[in-house]
Amino acid sequence: MTSIPVHPSETQSKSSLSPSTVRWRIMALVTAVNMLPSLGKISLGITGKYIQDEFRFGDTTMGWILSAFVVGYALFQFPGGWAGDRYGPRKVLTLAILWYSFFLAAMAIAPRLPLSRWVGVAWSFAAIRFFVGAGEAFTSPNSAKVVGSWMSSGKLAFGISFYNLGIGAGGVLTPVFIAWTMQHFGWRVSFLLCGLIGALFAIVWWLYVTDRPEQHPHVNSAELELLRPRAEPAHGKPVRNMAKGRPPWRRILSSASVRCLILSYMCRAYAMYFFDTWFFIYLLRARGLTVSRGGKWGATPYLAILLLSPVGGWVSDIAVRRFGKRHGRQTAVWLGMACSAMLVWIGCNTSNNTVAILLVACGAGFNMFANITWWATCIDLTPHYAASLSGLMNMCGALSGALAPILTAYISSKYGWPRALDFIAVLSLIAGLLWFFVKADETLEQESIPMSPGPSAGIPDASPAA
Repeated sequence: MTSIPVHPSETQSKSSLSPSTVRWRIMALVTAVNMLPSLGKISLGITGKYIQDEFRFGDTTMGWILSAFVVGYALFQFPGGWAGDRYGPRKVLTLAILWYSFFLAAMAIAPRLPLSRWVGVAWSFAAIRFFVGAGEAFTSPNSAKVVGSWMSSGKLAFGISFYNLGIGAGGVLTPVFIAWTMQHFGWRVSFLLCGLIGALFAIVWWLYVTDRPEQHPHVNSAELELLRPRAEPAHGKPVRNMAKGRPPWRRILSSASVRCLILSYMCRAYAMYFFDTWFFIYLLRARGLTVSRGGKWGATPYLAILLLSPVGGWVSDIAVRRFGKRHGRQTAVWLGMACSAMLVWIGCNTSNNTVAILLVACGAGFNMFANITWWATCIDLTPHYAASLSGLMNMCGALSGALAPILTAYISSKYGWPRALDFIAVLSLIAGLLWFFVKADETLEQESIPMSPGPSAGIPDASPAA
């Protein structure tokens, strides 16, 4: 093929162009969008005591209502990932946020719905929680898809940390916001406000985000060159990362690395779902805190996540550069899960409330410190189908997490709260040990993946000089 001559001054002007910073704004929006699911995950854990008292639900009934969210969250992970790979995360996430925001607001009228007269108030709450979880299931795999498109290969784990940063920030703000709103206006108003906040964020996501950098009107050629290692050669026009055809499921599911990755994630997820469901009630019942103090201390695990998630991404990427992709990812997980298990075990068996709560909260932080590496490894193994694989992984994790509210209620009522948290510490150790069999440097895709072309979207000088 004959090369197209390029004038030297034109080449010089391109090379001297400062990269635009759209990728960091996209990462900021990834953080914001991942704050929203905390409104759905944590809100019922905060309002649960009031709802239990008003409708006289026992702990077992409340456990099933809390688990209804996780069941919906689990079942729609894989469809959410497939939809992101097929139609793009911009459109898919916008619709998903609007969906679960509507059902969050509907929690305020759950006792008055016709469904409550047919099957009872408890099942009415559970049904709405199921639909909230179904909508929020689309967030994680599509966030991974956005990170895979908008971050270079050397900063994948750091990019995933923005996703975890949103979880941490949402977890810090949600307990305080819900507890304050609930005390001043009642638990119904808190759910209505959660729905309104979600709808506003959906509009912002739709208006600014694109599926790939090549489609964004404010991305210049210099920024595109920084991100091109994660994309295919443009050959004169931008491409999209929505691959045609189906993911190579035979290769994916036959991989021992994928099976151990998913099994270890299930152990990790069970541990984290305790903080999303029972932690606030644990503070009130096992530690004797008031509702107002519980709302403040209930934010501590998410404050730890907020602080440790970026560190986890940084450590994972540094470890990959120093030890290689396989051993680098393993090192980050081993460090995070070992610290998490030790802190939870020591904390739950400590009598001093302040020390105990801080230790257990730091255990949650190190859990999510390690969590980043699971998601980065999904992109490592299947860069073009990252949403599908991460959706499958998170679906299995959510199914494991669905057991957490039920088993926690059973173990705590029969053997006491320390034993319930001891079980979490043991699962955290198992999650780390399974990474001996995970090879993040394994290639599970064909060399050539057919891709759908996308519009240039007004990108200046997007094509490389030949």
